[in-house]
Amino acid sequence: MRREALRLYLVADRGYAAGRRLRPIVEAAVRAGVTLVQIRDKGNDARAFLAEALELRAALAGSGVPLLVNDRIDIARAIGAEGVHLGQRDLPPRIAREQLGPDAIIGLSIENRGQLGDGKFDGVDYLGVGPVFATGTKSDASAPIGLDGLAAIRAATRLPMVGIGGIGPADAAAVRATGVNGICVVSAILGATNPAAAARALL
Repeated sequence: MRREALRLYLVADRGYAAGRRLRPIVEAAVRAGVTLVQIRDKGNDARAFLAEALELRAALAGSGVPLLVNDRIDIARAIGAEGVHLGQRDLPPRIAREQLGPDAIIGLSIENRGQLGDGKFDGVDYLGVGPVFATGTKSDASAPIGLDGLAAIRAATRLPMVGIGGIGPADAAAVRATGVNGICVVSAILGATNPAAAARALL
């Protein structure tokens, strides 16, 4: 994958869109500079998730911005997404690679340096690391690792990585200064009255 695609990574989760449709928010944010979109839905309705994923797939067609699916390898395959983002309790990245093929983008969340293990991540293209700061967008998030924790993980692996968790315009530069390839946000764009302006402020 192109590391530049990680520069401004938006997790599109309708739970944080203040009742608005995801598609126009994502389209505005992409026009303003978002470089990667992940669709996330923690609900249990697979058909509703599939329909929304297809809508975003259509919205991003021709934009050059990859679409990843959170957790669900089956949904990623069904819509022809560029890849998936996996958590520590999801199927192993190796399985995702086998299912989605050599060109798929496979991301993995890690929350602390201990999860780096021996530094070998079979099938992983990039790491999503955090929460960097306290966040309300993930109920099961671990304790924030802060900028020092993020920098320590950055120094311990060569894999591309993004910082995630509680990042807003005021601290985006400080997060990037740790050496990560980009920042990942949810509510900083989805919750903004003007998603395009919010995206530009994060670049």
